[in-house]
Amino acid sequence: MIDLRRLHVLRAVAHYGTVTAAARALHFTPSAASQQIRQLARDLGVDLLEPQGRGVRLTAAAESLLAHADAIQTRWEEAELDLRAEYSAPAGQLRVSGFSTAASVLLAPMAARLRERHPRLTVRIQETGVPECFDLLFEGEIDLAVVEVTPHNPPLSDARFDQQPLLDDSYDLVVHEDHPLAGRESVDLAEAAHDDWIGPMPESACRPHVMSACAAAGFTPTMVHHAVDWNVTVQLIAHRLGVALIPRLARLTPHLPITRVRCTGNPHRKVLTCTRRGCRERPAVKAALGELRELAVTAVA
Repeated sequence: MIDLRRLHVLRAVAHYGTVTAAARALHFTPSAASQQIRQLARDLGVDLLEPQGRGVRLTAAAESLLAHADAIQTRWEEAELDLRAEYSAPAGQLRVSGFSTAASVLLAPMAARLRERHPRLTVRIQETGVPECFDLLFEGEIDLAVVEVTPHNPPLSDARFDQQPLLDDSYDLVVHEDHPLAGRESVDLAEAAHDDWIGPMPESACRPHVMSACAAAGFTPTMVHHAVDWNVTVQLIAHRLGVALIPRLARLTPHLPITRVRCTGNPHRKVLTCTRRGCRERPAVKAALGELRELAVTAVA
């Protein structure tokens, strides 16, 4: 008989990449986490970890076991949904998370609508970066996340997560109102190739989108300034310190001497909703997803 608690430790090692990181997430010591996996290996009579350099990696047997573990987790979520089917009205607590722009433009109005329409449902919002959203979903700390697609996201085929498209968030070139490109209906990014640029921080999820859009236009932008918050970026633009690509979902400080110009080729980022697989039909999650889809229609118009 497989001890599901030990199986969860193995799943955490696969998710976080190391025994130490998995132990930290599970509030274990590394030695305790290792002991759980060793005991699971003895119970099954197979090796689950093998040395790789200074660390370890999963064996073929462990990978096979994890495929079954992910299926078990999904069936457990579905079983819980079936058991609660008679309580079909959204109620209880719904925990949601998303990157900063999504939290302010999508999750906040979603929570307000749900509060009005489903008074027995309480929504808890947490602003969280993209990698952390997947960690929180895996750990069962949140029920729903809004994430942007990045090169580091789990693949859509990952059996643990149900990732579905929500919207395409186009990037506009934002310039000072006196800039030669201001007032244009649309612009080829190559026309801004020789400008000073204000870019997202190197570790930002938006950075690859900006660099890819500029590369597609045939140049590498000269990043003179960097900012975390889009409203810091537009303050720099307002002082004629550069230009920037900013997603349409971002709500910018009003009354600044700046203007958005649409880009030919429509560079954009894809925004997804994500749940643990098997959770999407839960009444509270389903209600939240319905509100998000309605909000998405007008959010980037």
